[in-house]
Amino acid sequence: MDDAAENSKYKLLGFESNKSLAVIMVISTGKILRVKLNELLKSEILDNLSKVEIKDVYRKFYSGGAALTAYEVNDRHERSWLTYVVLNLLLFALYIFSNVAATKLVYFERFDVVVTPGVFLYPLTFLIVDLLNESYGFKLARKAILFAFSSNALIITLLSTTSYLPGLPGWKLDAPFSEVMTHVSSVLIASSISFLFSEYFNSYLLCKIKELTNSRFLFLRVFLSTFFAVIVDSFIFCTIAFYGAMQNDEILDIIYIQISIKMCFAVFNIFPAYGARRLFKKYVAAVSTT
Repeated sequence: MDDAAENSKYKLLGFESNKSLAVIMVISTGKILRVKLNELLKSEILDNLSKVEIKDVYRKFYSGGAALTAYEVNDRHERSWLTYVVLNLLLFALYIFSNVAATKLVYFERFDVVVTPGVFLYPLTFLIVDLLNESYGFKLARKAILFAFSSNALIITLLSTTSYLPGLPGWKLDAPFSEVMTHVSSVLIASSISFLFSEYFNSYLLCKIKELTNSRFLFLRVFLSTFFAVIVDSFIFCTIAFYGAMQNDEILDIIYIQISIKMCFAVFNIFPAYGARRLFKKYVAAVSTT
């Protein structure tokens, strides 16, 4: 069994020794299965597990549940979940930066285009969600999206509240602050809607393509999922954020420019996706063998 064929459909999460059960995750959906060890040895699930996982399943079965393995449910290795937390924080940080930076429009005179600073970093959120889907399944990736969305909602509430607080008379930054916060709040609302729709669409499409291709062609699912997600995101965000503040043709220009730039990232995301998957297998998933 080569590395490309390992864990394309199922992943061993651990054991429930007192019940002689193996805890299996369906990678494409994140669904958790609890299968009796004797039934697991006869099922097609075993053929899709990695060599290390198969070895531990047999060790657990022939020891009658007495043998300790690195996959015990109550003793999951810390590195995997720490990586999950770091990816969540990166997603949150890039998301908030892109929203706040959207209050400043950048004009490149040489190309006669107007963009927001976040357009250069926001596409990385699609890469992070792709990595979460690849390594932890759709269910945990969905939780990461909801975490970023909920955090954004909290920030909207806090920023909106500060605008109603009494300001210091004569403070020169009071009026600019209120103006910026008003725009930031509208941008955050727009980005919340676009983020939720585009990231869910990205995750769903990635999992569907992964299922249809039997977990092959990583480059295809990363590119296609990002390709369609950035179109959805750009149209929803720019329409809501700049409607009424700019002319419709100007909004369309910004949308087209954002889509063009993000499409370049859709191609670029393929390379770090392969590198990240290799690093995850080597330093995170492989920790269970040490």
